[in-house]
Amino acid sequence: MSQPNLDLLSINTIRTLAMDAVQQANSGHPGAPMGLAPVVYELWQKYLRYDPADPTWPNRDRFVLSAGHASMLLYATLHLGGVKEATKDGKILDSLAVSMDEIKRFRQIGSKTPGHPESHITTGVETTTGPLGQGAGNSVGMAIASKWLGANFNKPGFDIFDFNVYAICGDGDLMEGVSSEAASLAGHLKLSNLCWIYDNNHVTLDGPADWSFNEDVMTRFLGYGWSVTHIADANDLDALGRAYEVFQHTVGRPTLIVVDSHIGYGSPHKQDTYEAHGEPLGEAEVKLVKKNYGWPEDAKFLVPDGVYDQFKNGIGKRGAEAHSAWNAKFAEYKKQFPQLADQLTCMQSGKLPDGWDKNLPSFPADPKGMATRESSGKTLNALAANIPWLIGGSADLAKSNKTNLSFEGAGDFFPDAYRGRNIHFGVREHAMGAIVNGMTLSRLRAFSATFFNFSDYMRPSMRLGALMEIPALYIFTHDSIGVGEDGPTHQPVEQLAAYRAMPNMLVFRPGDANEVVEAYKIAMQHTHGPTTLVLTRQAMPTFDRTKYAAASGVAKGAYALADAAGGRPEVILLASGSEVGLCAAAYEKLTAEGIKARVVSMPSWELFEKQDAAYRESVLPSNVTARVSVEMESVFGWDRYAGPKGKIIGMRSFGASAPIKDLLKKFGFEVENVIAAAKEVLAK
Repeated sequence: MSQPNLDLLSINTIRTLAMDAVQQANSGHPGAPMGLAPVVYELWQKYLRYDPADPTWPNRDRFVLSAGHASMLLYATLHLGGVKEATKDGKILDSLAVSMDEIKRFRQIGSKTPGHPESHITTGVETTTGPLGQGAGNSVGMAIASKWLGANFNKPGFDIFDFNVYAICGDGDLMEGVSSEAASLAGHLKLSNLCWIYDNNHVTLDGPADWSFNEDVMTRFLGYGWSVTHIADANDLDALGRAYEVFQHTVGRPTLIVVDSHIGYGSPHKQDTYEAHGEPLGEAEVKLVKKNYGWPEDAKFLVPDGVYDQFKNGIGKRGAEAHSAWNAKFAEYKKQFPQLADQLTCMQSGKLPDGWDKNLPSFPADPKGMATRESSGKTLNALAANIPWLIGGSADLAKSNKTNLSFEGAGDFFPDAYRGRNIHFGVREHAMGAIVNGMTLSRLRAFSATFFNFSDYMRPSMRLGALMEIPALYIFTHDSIGVGEDGPTHQPVEQLAAYRAMPNMLVFRPGDANEVVEAYKIAMQHTHGPTTLVLTRQAMPTFDRTKYAAASGVAKGAYALADAAGGRPEVILLASGSEVGLCAAAYEKLTAEGIKARVVSMPSWELFEKQDAAYRESVLPSNVTARVSVEMESVFGWDRYAGPKGKIIGMRSFGASAPIKDLLKKFGFEVENVIAAAKEVLAK
């Protein structure tokens, strides 16, 4: 093949690897990698501060492929850049994160090159992307993390944290609402370390973008408070370089670089198809494109001589030098600020600091009790005082969610004042979820909060948090029809069943204030997946733990709170949340009538299912088939525990707008109804 300059040769190697991988898999999107190859090449080679020899370096720049369908663009770049593989515990191996064998196994079972990038599978993938707009939201969380880390850990002469965040977005990303929410907040917070690169290729999967999308994106982002620049040709490396330099010197606002990309190779009739990234090109078209690149038409997965060295002498050399200088600075920092350095080491390794669980509240028995949102607020504040990198906020409901961190020094995270621990997300639930995921990926312990009903707006982000196995904390209050007068628009009914159905999501609906504390303790130690806390607005009794079982039973997901004499019940009452108190009241009356009852508090189905068979049998003996479950949520799923002879008291409709006492009566959440149900199943 003829020898073009090494820049173009390297760019065309990214392109042909993408084409070959998609063609071999007979599945995938070749267009976006082909169009964006120069954009990504110029960024990685000359501007991205990243060390391929250690992709876990804390102050590396983050590269997010929000347009996750272009995954081969990232895999090819990770391969050519020589990015090393890291183990789950952060050990760097000699092997490549993405080998040539893995590129050949694109989209195959068990490969490190799935159809859309997955951060827990492939080193160098900063976040799992694919659902459009999500990576854009994550990138805002990463930029917030960089600003917060810098404000809290940097000292004069020691810029330990100042990493930039780059995200590649397509038309689809910018159409999705989550990216608009995230961009709005990023502009408000003046995140000057954030750069979105918009692939303006005028094509969507259905066809021309102007069938559905003709807005003036640049003006919209100017309105958000972003710096906006436009590049007319994605192949113009000089213009790209100037845009990256301008971004790196921009203060007080994030940057949007709009890049017009067209793939001017191949046959004209195929142009739209692969610009739309929708399907493999076909063998004949692949050969035609390669011919236009000056490539051997029959060569597959070819990396020409000089390309690996080009990356090694570019990103490899620059990254190693930058990392080495940072290491020397951090060694000196450790001597001068040993306490801060210890915190950073602890945080980066995903550990909790010594004494993280000291001074947690313990709540005395109280028949009136308190709402679990209240006990949650007290517990969260105690934990955040002990864990300096526990940070988060609410979607404009901090006072209602009780998530405001109010201890001395907590402070607020505001534009140009990035030290504070309270983030004000505004009414942007979907972006909040994605941003919290991005902060968590940056090693902060981040939390979000809103009403449980609005978890529907967060669900796509929460699902990705679960898929990535990251320890994000999603806090929800106003958990049931107990919300009362606000009515069914604000009363969650089916949401709890939906989150219980989500793989790798740990869900807690605690039954009193002390169960809340135990749930938080488990959540903070749970490092391989997110936790969802579901809390009440209304007060509920705090159990007398000298009379009832210890709240530490929460650790097993479900436990016998109150039991029949001798531990041999005739009927079992099961509940979570505020309904545990209802079952306890029914238990007292049944016991007084000589009926042997047991109350089982079930704050976490997931944890209960993880217990061994012997423990599960001890809590729910199979020979006791008279069972009643009580929960002010959808009945869906309760048949698993109530059994074929049991009775399920729950919601089979939406709620209603009324005072809570009227709702409880209307929907059957009263002591007399539970007692009647217990007697009914006993009679069977």
